[in-house]
Order: sequence, then C-alpha cells, then structure tokens
Amino acid sequence: MTPALRNIAIIAHVDHGKTTLVDEMLRQSGAVRDNAEMAERAMDSNDIERERGITILAKCTSVVWEKSDPPVRLNIVDTPGHADFGGEVERILSMVDGCLLLIDAAEGPMPQTKFVLSKALALGLKPIVVLNKVDRPSADPDAALDAAFDLFAALGASDEQLDFPILYAAGRDGWADTSLEGKRENLDALFETILTHVPEPDIAAEAADAPFAMLATTLEADPYLGRLLTGRVISGVAKPGVTLKALSRDGKTIEQARVSKVLAFRGLKRQPVDEAFPGDIVSIAGFSKASVSDTLCDLSLDAPLPAQPIDPPTLSVTIAANDSPLAGREGDKVQSRVIRERLLRQAEGDVAISVTETENKDAFDVAGRGELQLGVLIENMRREGFELAVSRPRVVTRTDENGQVLEPIEEVVIDVDDEYSGVVIEKLSQKKAELAEMKPAGAGKTRIVMHAPSRALIGYHGEFLTDTRGTGVMNRSYLEHQPYKGAIEGRRNGVLISNGDGTAVPYALWNLEERGIMFIEPGEAVYEGMIIGENAKPDDLDVNPLKAKQLTNMRASGKDEAVKLTPPRRLTLETAISYIGDDELVEVTPKSIRLRKIALKPHLRKRRAKETA
Repeated sequence: MTPALRNIAIIAHVDHGKTTLVDEMLRQSGAVRDNAEMAERAMDSNDIERERGITILAKCTSVVWEKSDPPVRLNIVDTPGHADFGGEVERILSMVDGCLLLIDAAEGPMPQTKFVLSKALALGLKPIVVLNKVDRPSADPDAALDAAFDLFAALGASDEQLDFPILYAAGRDGWADTSLEGKRENLDALFETILTHVPEPDIAAEAADAPFAMLATTLEADPYLGRLLTGRVISGVAKPGVTLKALSRDGKTIEQARVSKVLAFRGLKRQPVDEAFPGDIVSIAGFSKASVSDTLCDLSLDAPLPAQPIDPPTLSVTIAANDSPLAGREGDKVQSRVIRERLLRQAEGDVAISVTETENKDAFDVAGRGELQLGVLIENMRREGFELAVSRPRVVTRTDENGQVLEPIEEVVIDVDDEYSGVVIEKLSQKKAELAEMKPAGAGKTRIVMHAPSRALIGYHGEFLTDTRGTGVMNRSYLEHQPYKGAIEGRRNGVLISNGDGTAVPYALWNLEERGIMFIEPGEAVYEGMIIGENAKPDDLDVNPLKAKQLTNMRASGKDEAVKLTPPRRLTLETAISYIGDDELVEVTPKSIRLRKIALKPHLRKRRAKETA
C-alpha cells in the first residue's frame, strides 16, 4: 500500500526565497547526494526563468524524510510568485493538503503574499508561516509576523487558520528553527513541523478499490511521451496500459485513451511507476486532447471532479504574422497558420491565457494576466523562430447588468525613499489612481498603497524607475473590476519615422540627434514607416536616416565616419510593447525588436488618423 504521504505547496511573493528553500530541502533529505552537481535554483529549469531569476511554471518534486518513523514521502510543489502567473497557483493549491507561506522578514507581506494566501485560505488550507531571510541586516521578524497575522485576519481566516505555526529561516544558508535563538544548523524543524501540521491526504479507506479518477492540474509537452497531465489521484489506482476517458468541466467526454506511462516524482526526476495510489501526485501520458481542468477517469464514471474557477484575464494584445518589408529574413515560422497553432497550444496548457481569432483571421487576440506573462509568451515564441507583429496592450473590460463599462483595477504597493514619494503619488494620481494607504516603512522609506486602473500602469514601470532613481520597488496585483475611470493621458512625445528603405548612415543619425533620442545604430536596416527614435516634441516627424554627407573635392571622404554619436536607447521586448501607441506595432523576430507604424506610408497614416478621429 502507499507509504505515509504529505502534499504541500510553497507559496510566497516573488523573490521571497521559495525555489532556494526547495533546493535545500532536496539536499538535506538526501534526494540529491551531497557530492552531486545541482544547479542553483534547480526547480527553475526554463531558460527564461534562469535569466530573469523568477519562477514561471509550477513544478513538482518529491523527497523522503527518513528521520521520521516510518519514513514519509513529501510531494512539494514550487509555485510562481508573480500575479501574472497566478493561474498556476490557483490550480496547484487544489492538489495539496497544506502549504508553506514564505514571508521575507525584511519586506513583510507583499501584494502577491496577499493574493496566494487568499487562495489558500479559501480552500481551507492551514498555512505554516516561514519568516525567511532573518539573517538580512534590515530584517525585522517581529514586525513581519505582526503584519502576517493582520493579513490573515483581514482575509477572513478561521480561528484554526489564525493559529498558524511559525518558523524562522535562512533558506540560502539551509536552516530553519522554531525560534530565533535556535541552533541554526539544518531544516529538521521545518520537516518536523510539516509532518505535525500538514494532514495526510484525506482518502477514504475504500478509495483504492473505487474506479480511478484524477483532476488534471498542469499540462506539459514531452518530446518522447507527448502530453503529460499532472494531478492528484482522488480514487482508484493508476496503472499503465489501462484505458481511461477524459471528461470536460461540463461532463462531456473529450476522448478515450490508453495510458502509456504513469510517472511519479522522485527527487528532481520523474520515474515510471507500475501503480499510483490515491493521494499521490503523478503525471499520466497517453492522452492527445485532454487538458487542464479535465477529469481523467475510469470508463464507468460520468461526473467530472469539481475544478477551481480561474480569475479572468485583464490585458490583451493582438499578435499577427510579421508583414514588414524585412519580414522572413531572420525567422522560419512566419505563416499565420503556424502562429495560430502555437498560440492555441499555449492556451491549452495555461488556463490564464485565452486566444480568439480577429475578423481578418490572420491576427489573434491573446488575453492574459499582465505584461510580464504576455511578454514571456512572445519571448518564448521569438526564441522558437517566430516572426510576429504585436499591438499595444489593451485592458479587458466587462459590462455590468446596467450597461456600465467596468475596467480592471490593480492594487499597487510601492516602497520608495521618502524624497520620491511626492512625485510617485502625483504621477499616479494623474493616471486616475487613488491613494489607499501611506505609512513609514523603515529608515527613510515610505510604503504607498494605491488603487490604479490596469491601463494606467501599462508602460509606467520604466517611468517609475526614472522618477525614483532606480531605488523604488513596485508590486501590483488584480483587485477588482470598477466603473471606467475616463480618459488617461498617454505618451507625451511623438516618434521619429524613417521616410525611406535602406541602411542607416552615421552622418544622418548625427544630424537627427538634436530632434530626439535614437533607437537604432548606424548600419541597421530601416524601412519607410519604421520608428527609429523618440521626438523631443509631441508630434510625429518623418525623417531621413539614409542621407549621407555630400562629397565634393573640398571635403575628405573619411570625415563621415568620424562623427561622435550618442549611444541609442535600446528597448526590451516588454518596454517596447508598452511604449508603442495605438497606431503602432512591435516587430518581433529571433534577432531584432523593431517599432513601426501600422500604416507605413504617410498618406495612409493621415487617412487612418482621420478615420480614428
């Protein structure tokens, strides 16, 4: 029969140390040998996760704690911290029986702490609070604990949930203890607390003999096994070779399939097993259509398992095939048919993303939780060889029963030096944000809480970092939909637009520098309608970046190369998407990010502007 088992999730605000703590749990439980090579943040296996230092996809691992009698297997799920990837967190929490809530002892509970904790409390989980990074010079564990208790109470926690166990830890140094005066040697106290406070899976004695049922919680593609659906076995025993069916959330049969493999998590690897019992978290291969939130079950069952409702998308962009004059030079996936297949595949595995076709069939509206989530999707496609044209993000509005338009509002929590608090509040107030709270947050710092329309925050982060000289920290999470707040002022500066096709010349760019800030360097290919810089004035300006110095017998030909140019401002993918206006696009290819007007010819732009007005 199944060994003693615990299923736990690790939840926290971004960068509070979840993945680093899992690394240490793997080491100290013996799941990874002491002398074995293990990458730092081993759970962040995706390239973009490693580059950005964030967790994007929820991942499972499993360790056996041998110091208990009998030994206990812990299935641990590492969840993302960003609100943009909250769809992962919501589904994961329905698979587990307990969770570790990590809180940075210096920062205290943050917006994402509130988001993930509210999901856990709503499911009836009793979190274990881990005050992490207590070794930081600015750590104040007592204040962080008080704030955590207030947050539990504000979110309507029950008396049992309010009576949470507390641990003090430094995940990077590999220790956790029940008090600050503890030995600080290892994570034994953490493992013991999990065994004491997290219940075993609530499985009826007869569940193993009942027909098989499992709710698919995550989906991923394996190059050898095809679709892998991961979830917790609710009843019955999963075995390879058995034929099962998949039911949608409304009870319709999607497909029948023969299970080719049952994989269980063992340390950092997935291993094939002959049987998986109720309560265990496993991956099943063999289905070709079943997706997240579907029920995989025995052929005799007709009722699907209840699935968690998912928070709605708040932001959408239009993604189309690249149709610029430079299209097809750098990528090999340029047809709208291939783009459509890739986007639909993404929407299958990520329930927080929805894809709909537009009227012209060659472009697709992709809605998600935020700029980061959509930016990561586009970055992944770019690395896979796609060429795309991406529009400015738009917020997803709703209409209430009285016909009133509602737009998404976000709670923005800002930690900033006292001297910059005025400019931050002024800028956000101009963008229709309302001040909810303002209080001191340690030496010379202020914490500002504002409720702002999502559309006001598109592209604001760069401006915020400039206003606070790079010292401010801004976190945001979806609050609710509220009545439309009215027009918000957009970008104040116009752009410089190339009036011809060719290669940018140093002399021409040098002459254009007094007009504004350049986005390109000499030698780069440009085309008519491409945006090459930001105008210092509010209107758009057509310029010639191809004009070389006229050579006469009075001038030396070598002088053209001698001009001194200011380095151009390079826009990252997310910055570019949030920078563009409604009549502009970002051209994304595997090697380049270019900005352009939707209408490349000046007379078409004028006609378009008249129609819009």
